[in-house]
Amino acid sequence: MDENLTIIWEKCLTFMRDNLNAAEDNTDLKKLENSFDLLFDNVQPVSLISNNLTLLVPSDFYKEYIEDNYLSLLSAALKKNIGKGVKLWYSVMENKPTGQEKPITMNMKGKSVPTPKMQETLPPSFSANVINPFVVPGMKKINIDSNLKADFSFDNYVEGESNKFASTVAKSIAKRPGATAFNPLFLYGGYGVGKTHLGHAVGLEVKNAYPEKVVLYLSSEKFIQQFVSAAKAHKQTEFANFYQMVDVLIIDDIQFLSGKKSTQDSFFHIFDYLHQNGKQIILTSDKAPVDILDIQDRIVSRFKWGLSAEIKSPDFDTRRKIIVDKLSRDGIVLTEDMLDYLASEVKTNVRELIGVINSVIAYSTIYKSDLSLELLKETISKIAANQKKVINIPYIQEVVCEYFGIEREQLLSKTRKREIALPRQLAMYFAKEFTNATFNKIGEEMGGKDHSTVMYACDTIKDVSKIDKEIKKYVKELTEKIKQ
Repeated sequence: MDENLTIIWEKCLTFMRDNLNAAEDNTDLKKLENSFDLLFDNVQPVSLISNNLTLLVPSDFYKEYIEDNYLSLLSAALKKNIGKGVKLWYSVMENKPTGQEKPITMNMKGKSVPTPKMQETLPPSFSANVINPFVVPGMKKINIDSNLKADFSFDNYVEGESNKFASTVAKSIAKRPGATAFNPLFLYGGYGVGKTHLGHAVGLEVKNAYPEKVVLYLSSEKFIQQFVSAAKAHKQTEFANFYQMVDVLIIDDIQFLSGKKSTQDSFFHIFDYLHQNGKQIILTSDKAPVDILDIQDRIVSRFKWGLSAEIKSPDFDTRRKIIVDKLSRDGIVLTEDMLDYLASEVKTNVRELIGVINSVIAYSTIYKSDLSLELLKETISKIAANQKKVINIPYIQEVVCEYFGIEREQLLSKTRKREIALPRQLAMYFAKEFTNATFNKIGEEMGGKDHSTVMYACDTIKDVSKIDKEIKKYVKELTEKIKQ
């Protein structure tokens, strides 16, 4: 290694360590301080050529961890000790089974996946005043950041039985946005099953194929916040005009429009304009359109104009594919029985599965332990011990029964006595609030009640809790107990 490079790197480490030590009020940085030496002791500078710095790291996990937690601090250190415009590269050592003579390295550029370029669009002719909710205006052309995550591409999306239909439709839309029968595309399913990833994948593919198209992703919370700000400034029309310039609009968690009447009105008109002008709309939700409470019927009907596709929790084969895909990118090799064990133990959603995989990789890499079936079992048991109890319908029933001092058999019975009927309605209401179950599913779990009974119970509790102090108290206290 070049002696000068060694000195420069030591200065960079000292700069970063000093800044972590100085972060007395920043708890996030103080937490990172504890892992700093453990992490960077295993990182070595390889070369510095034409402002391209290459770091040797043991695995892809190190690269990801540095870029997720230390990138801004490292960039500041490089700027101070080398100068502006330093480009970061990683030489990643793949983790191969023991017995191989020489490690294999793979060069990877820092933040190597290009993010979509800033989009420029001219205001529509029908309005001279357009407000960009994302950027302070002041230029003739309005800059719009697509907000797309480059890692959420089709290439990184693992297809299986649980998501194949939705994935196939999404790829079809990406080829001809706004020109298929799938407009809008309404993706729904539980937490962490890949709805957001699929929405971003369509947006990224459209930007690749049609660079001139304006693509925009945002959460429904962001949309609501922007509308409220526009309404306070009496600029609702300009707000709507901005969104009418978008060619592909992707809104995440649309169920949060529930109860927001004015925002729903604005969204309705934006939706109609985009749809009538051949623009693509993609929406995600944790509930099917008919199961979203307190949203206008005319909006629900428009959700049904295109295609609603459910993405379910991944089955065993899909989970196994995800594990293999993730580990291969990190240079990790597992035996068949280890892969089977991982896939069989983590069943809920993709996000949790990735979390477990990262924990296993981190443990193996940082503590230099060989991956084994025993290590997998130990890591997963530790994760399980630290997890909160899953909120599902049986758990909600248990909490409600304990709160009111009744038996579960009574809760599921057909009696209409108030001391049982009220807890039953509350249990149905909380089942809808805290789970992704449909009205039919909740009815089945509540002793075979029909769809309309569950809907009536949810609406009743929601309305009565606003005016009845006793019901309001029940809702508040039970909410806290369920969350515990």
